[in-house]
Amino acid sequence: MAAKKAEQVLVDQWRDILAVHARTLCELDRELHRHGLGASDFEVLDVLAGGAASDGDRSYRVQEISDRVHLSQSALSRLIARLEKDGLVTRGMCPEDRRGVSVCLTPKGRALHAEVLPVQRAVLTRMLADGPVTGD
Repeated sequence: MAAKKAEQVLVDQWRDILAVHARTLCELDRELHRHGLGASDFEVLDVLAGGAASDGDRSYRVQEISDRVHLSQSALSRLIARLEKDGLVTRGMCPEDRRGVSVCLTPKGRALHAEVLPVQRAVLTRMLADGPVTGD
């Protein structure tokens, strides 16, 4: 009986995590949509901007981005293609590995990231730091 109760506690915790994630992602998408971005778009820009802030105009390999934004390689490739079409990133061959693709923010991408960064951080603060109510 105790094992069943412990198992149910774990399941309830997992469902609470999923609920917080879903509500936060929906809120991020809603707020960022006003700026022409989705949550995943912003995450890619944020990864690239983090590198740019510390390393100048550093480019990232697609695999490095994939490890940080939790998207499949194919979903990330489509997202990067869309960001490139919108003029927010550029893609090129990796100098170290000609099979690899590197991605870098454009000035337009850097400006949009700077514009929406406070919006994203405000949503995270509201949804996570202020202790959202779990459950429905």
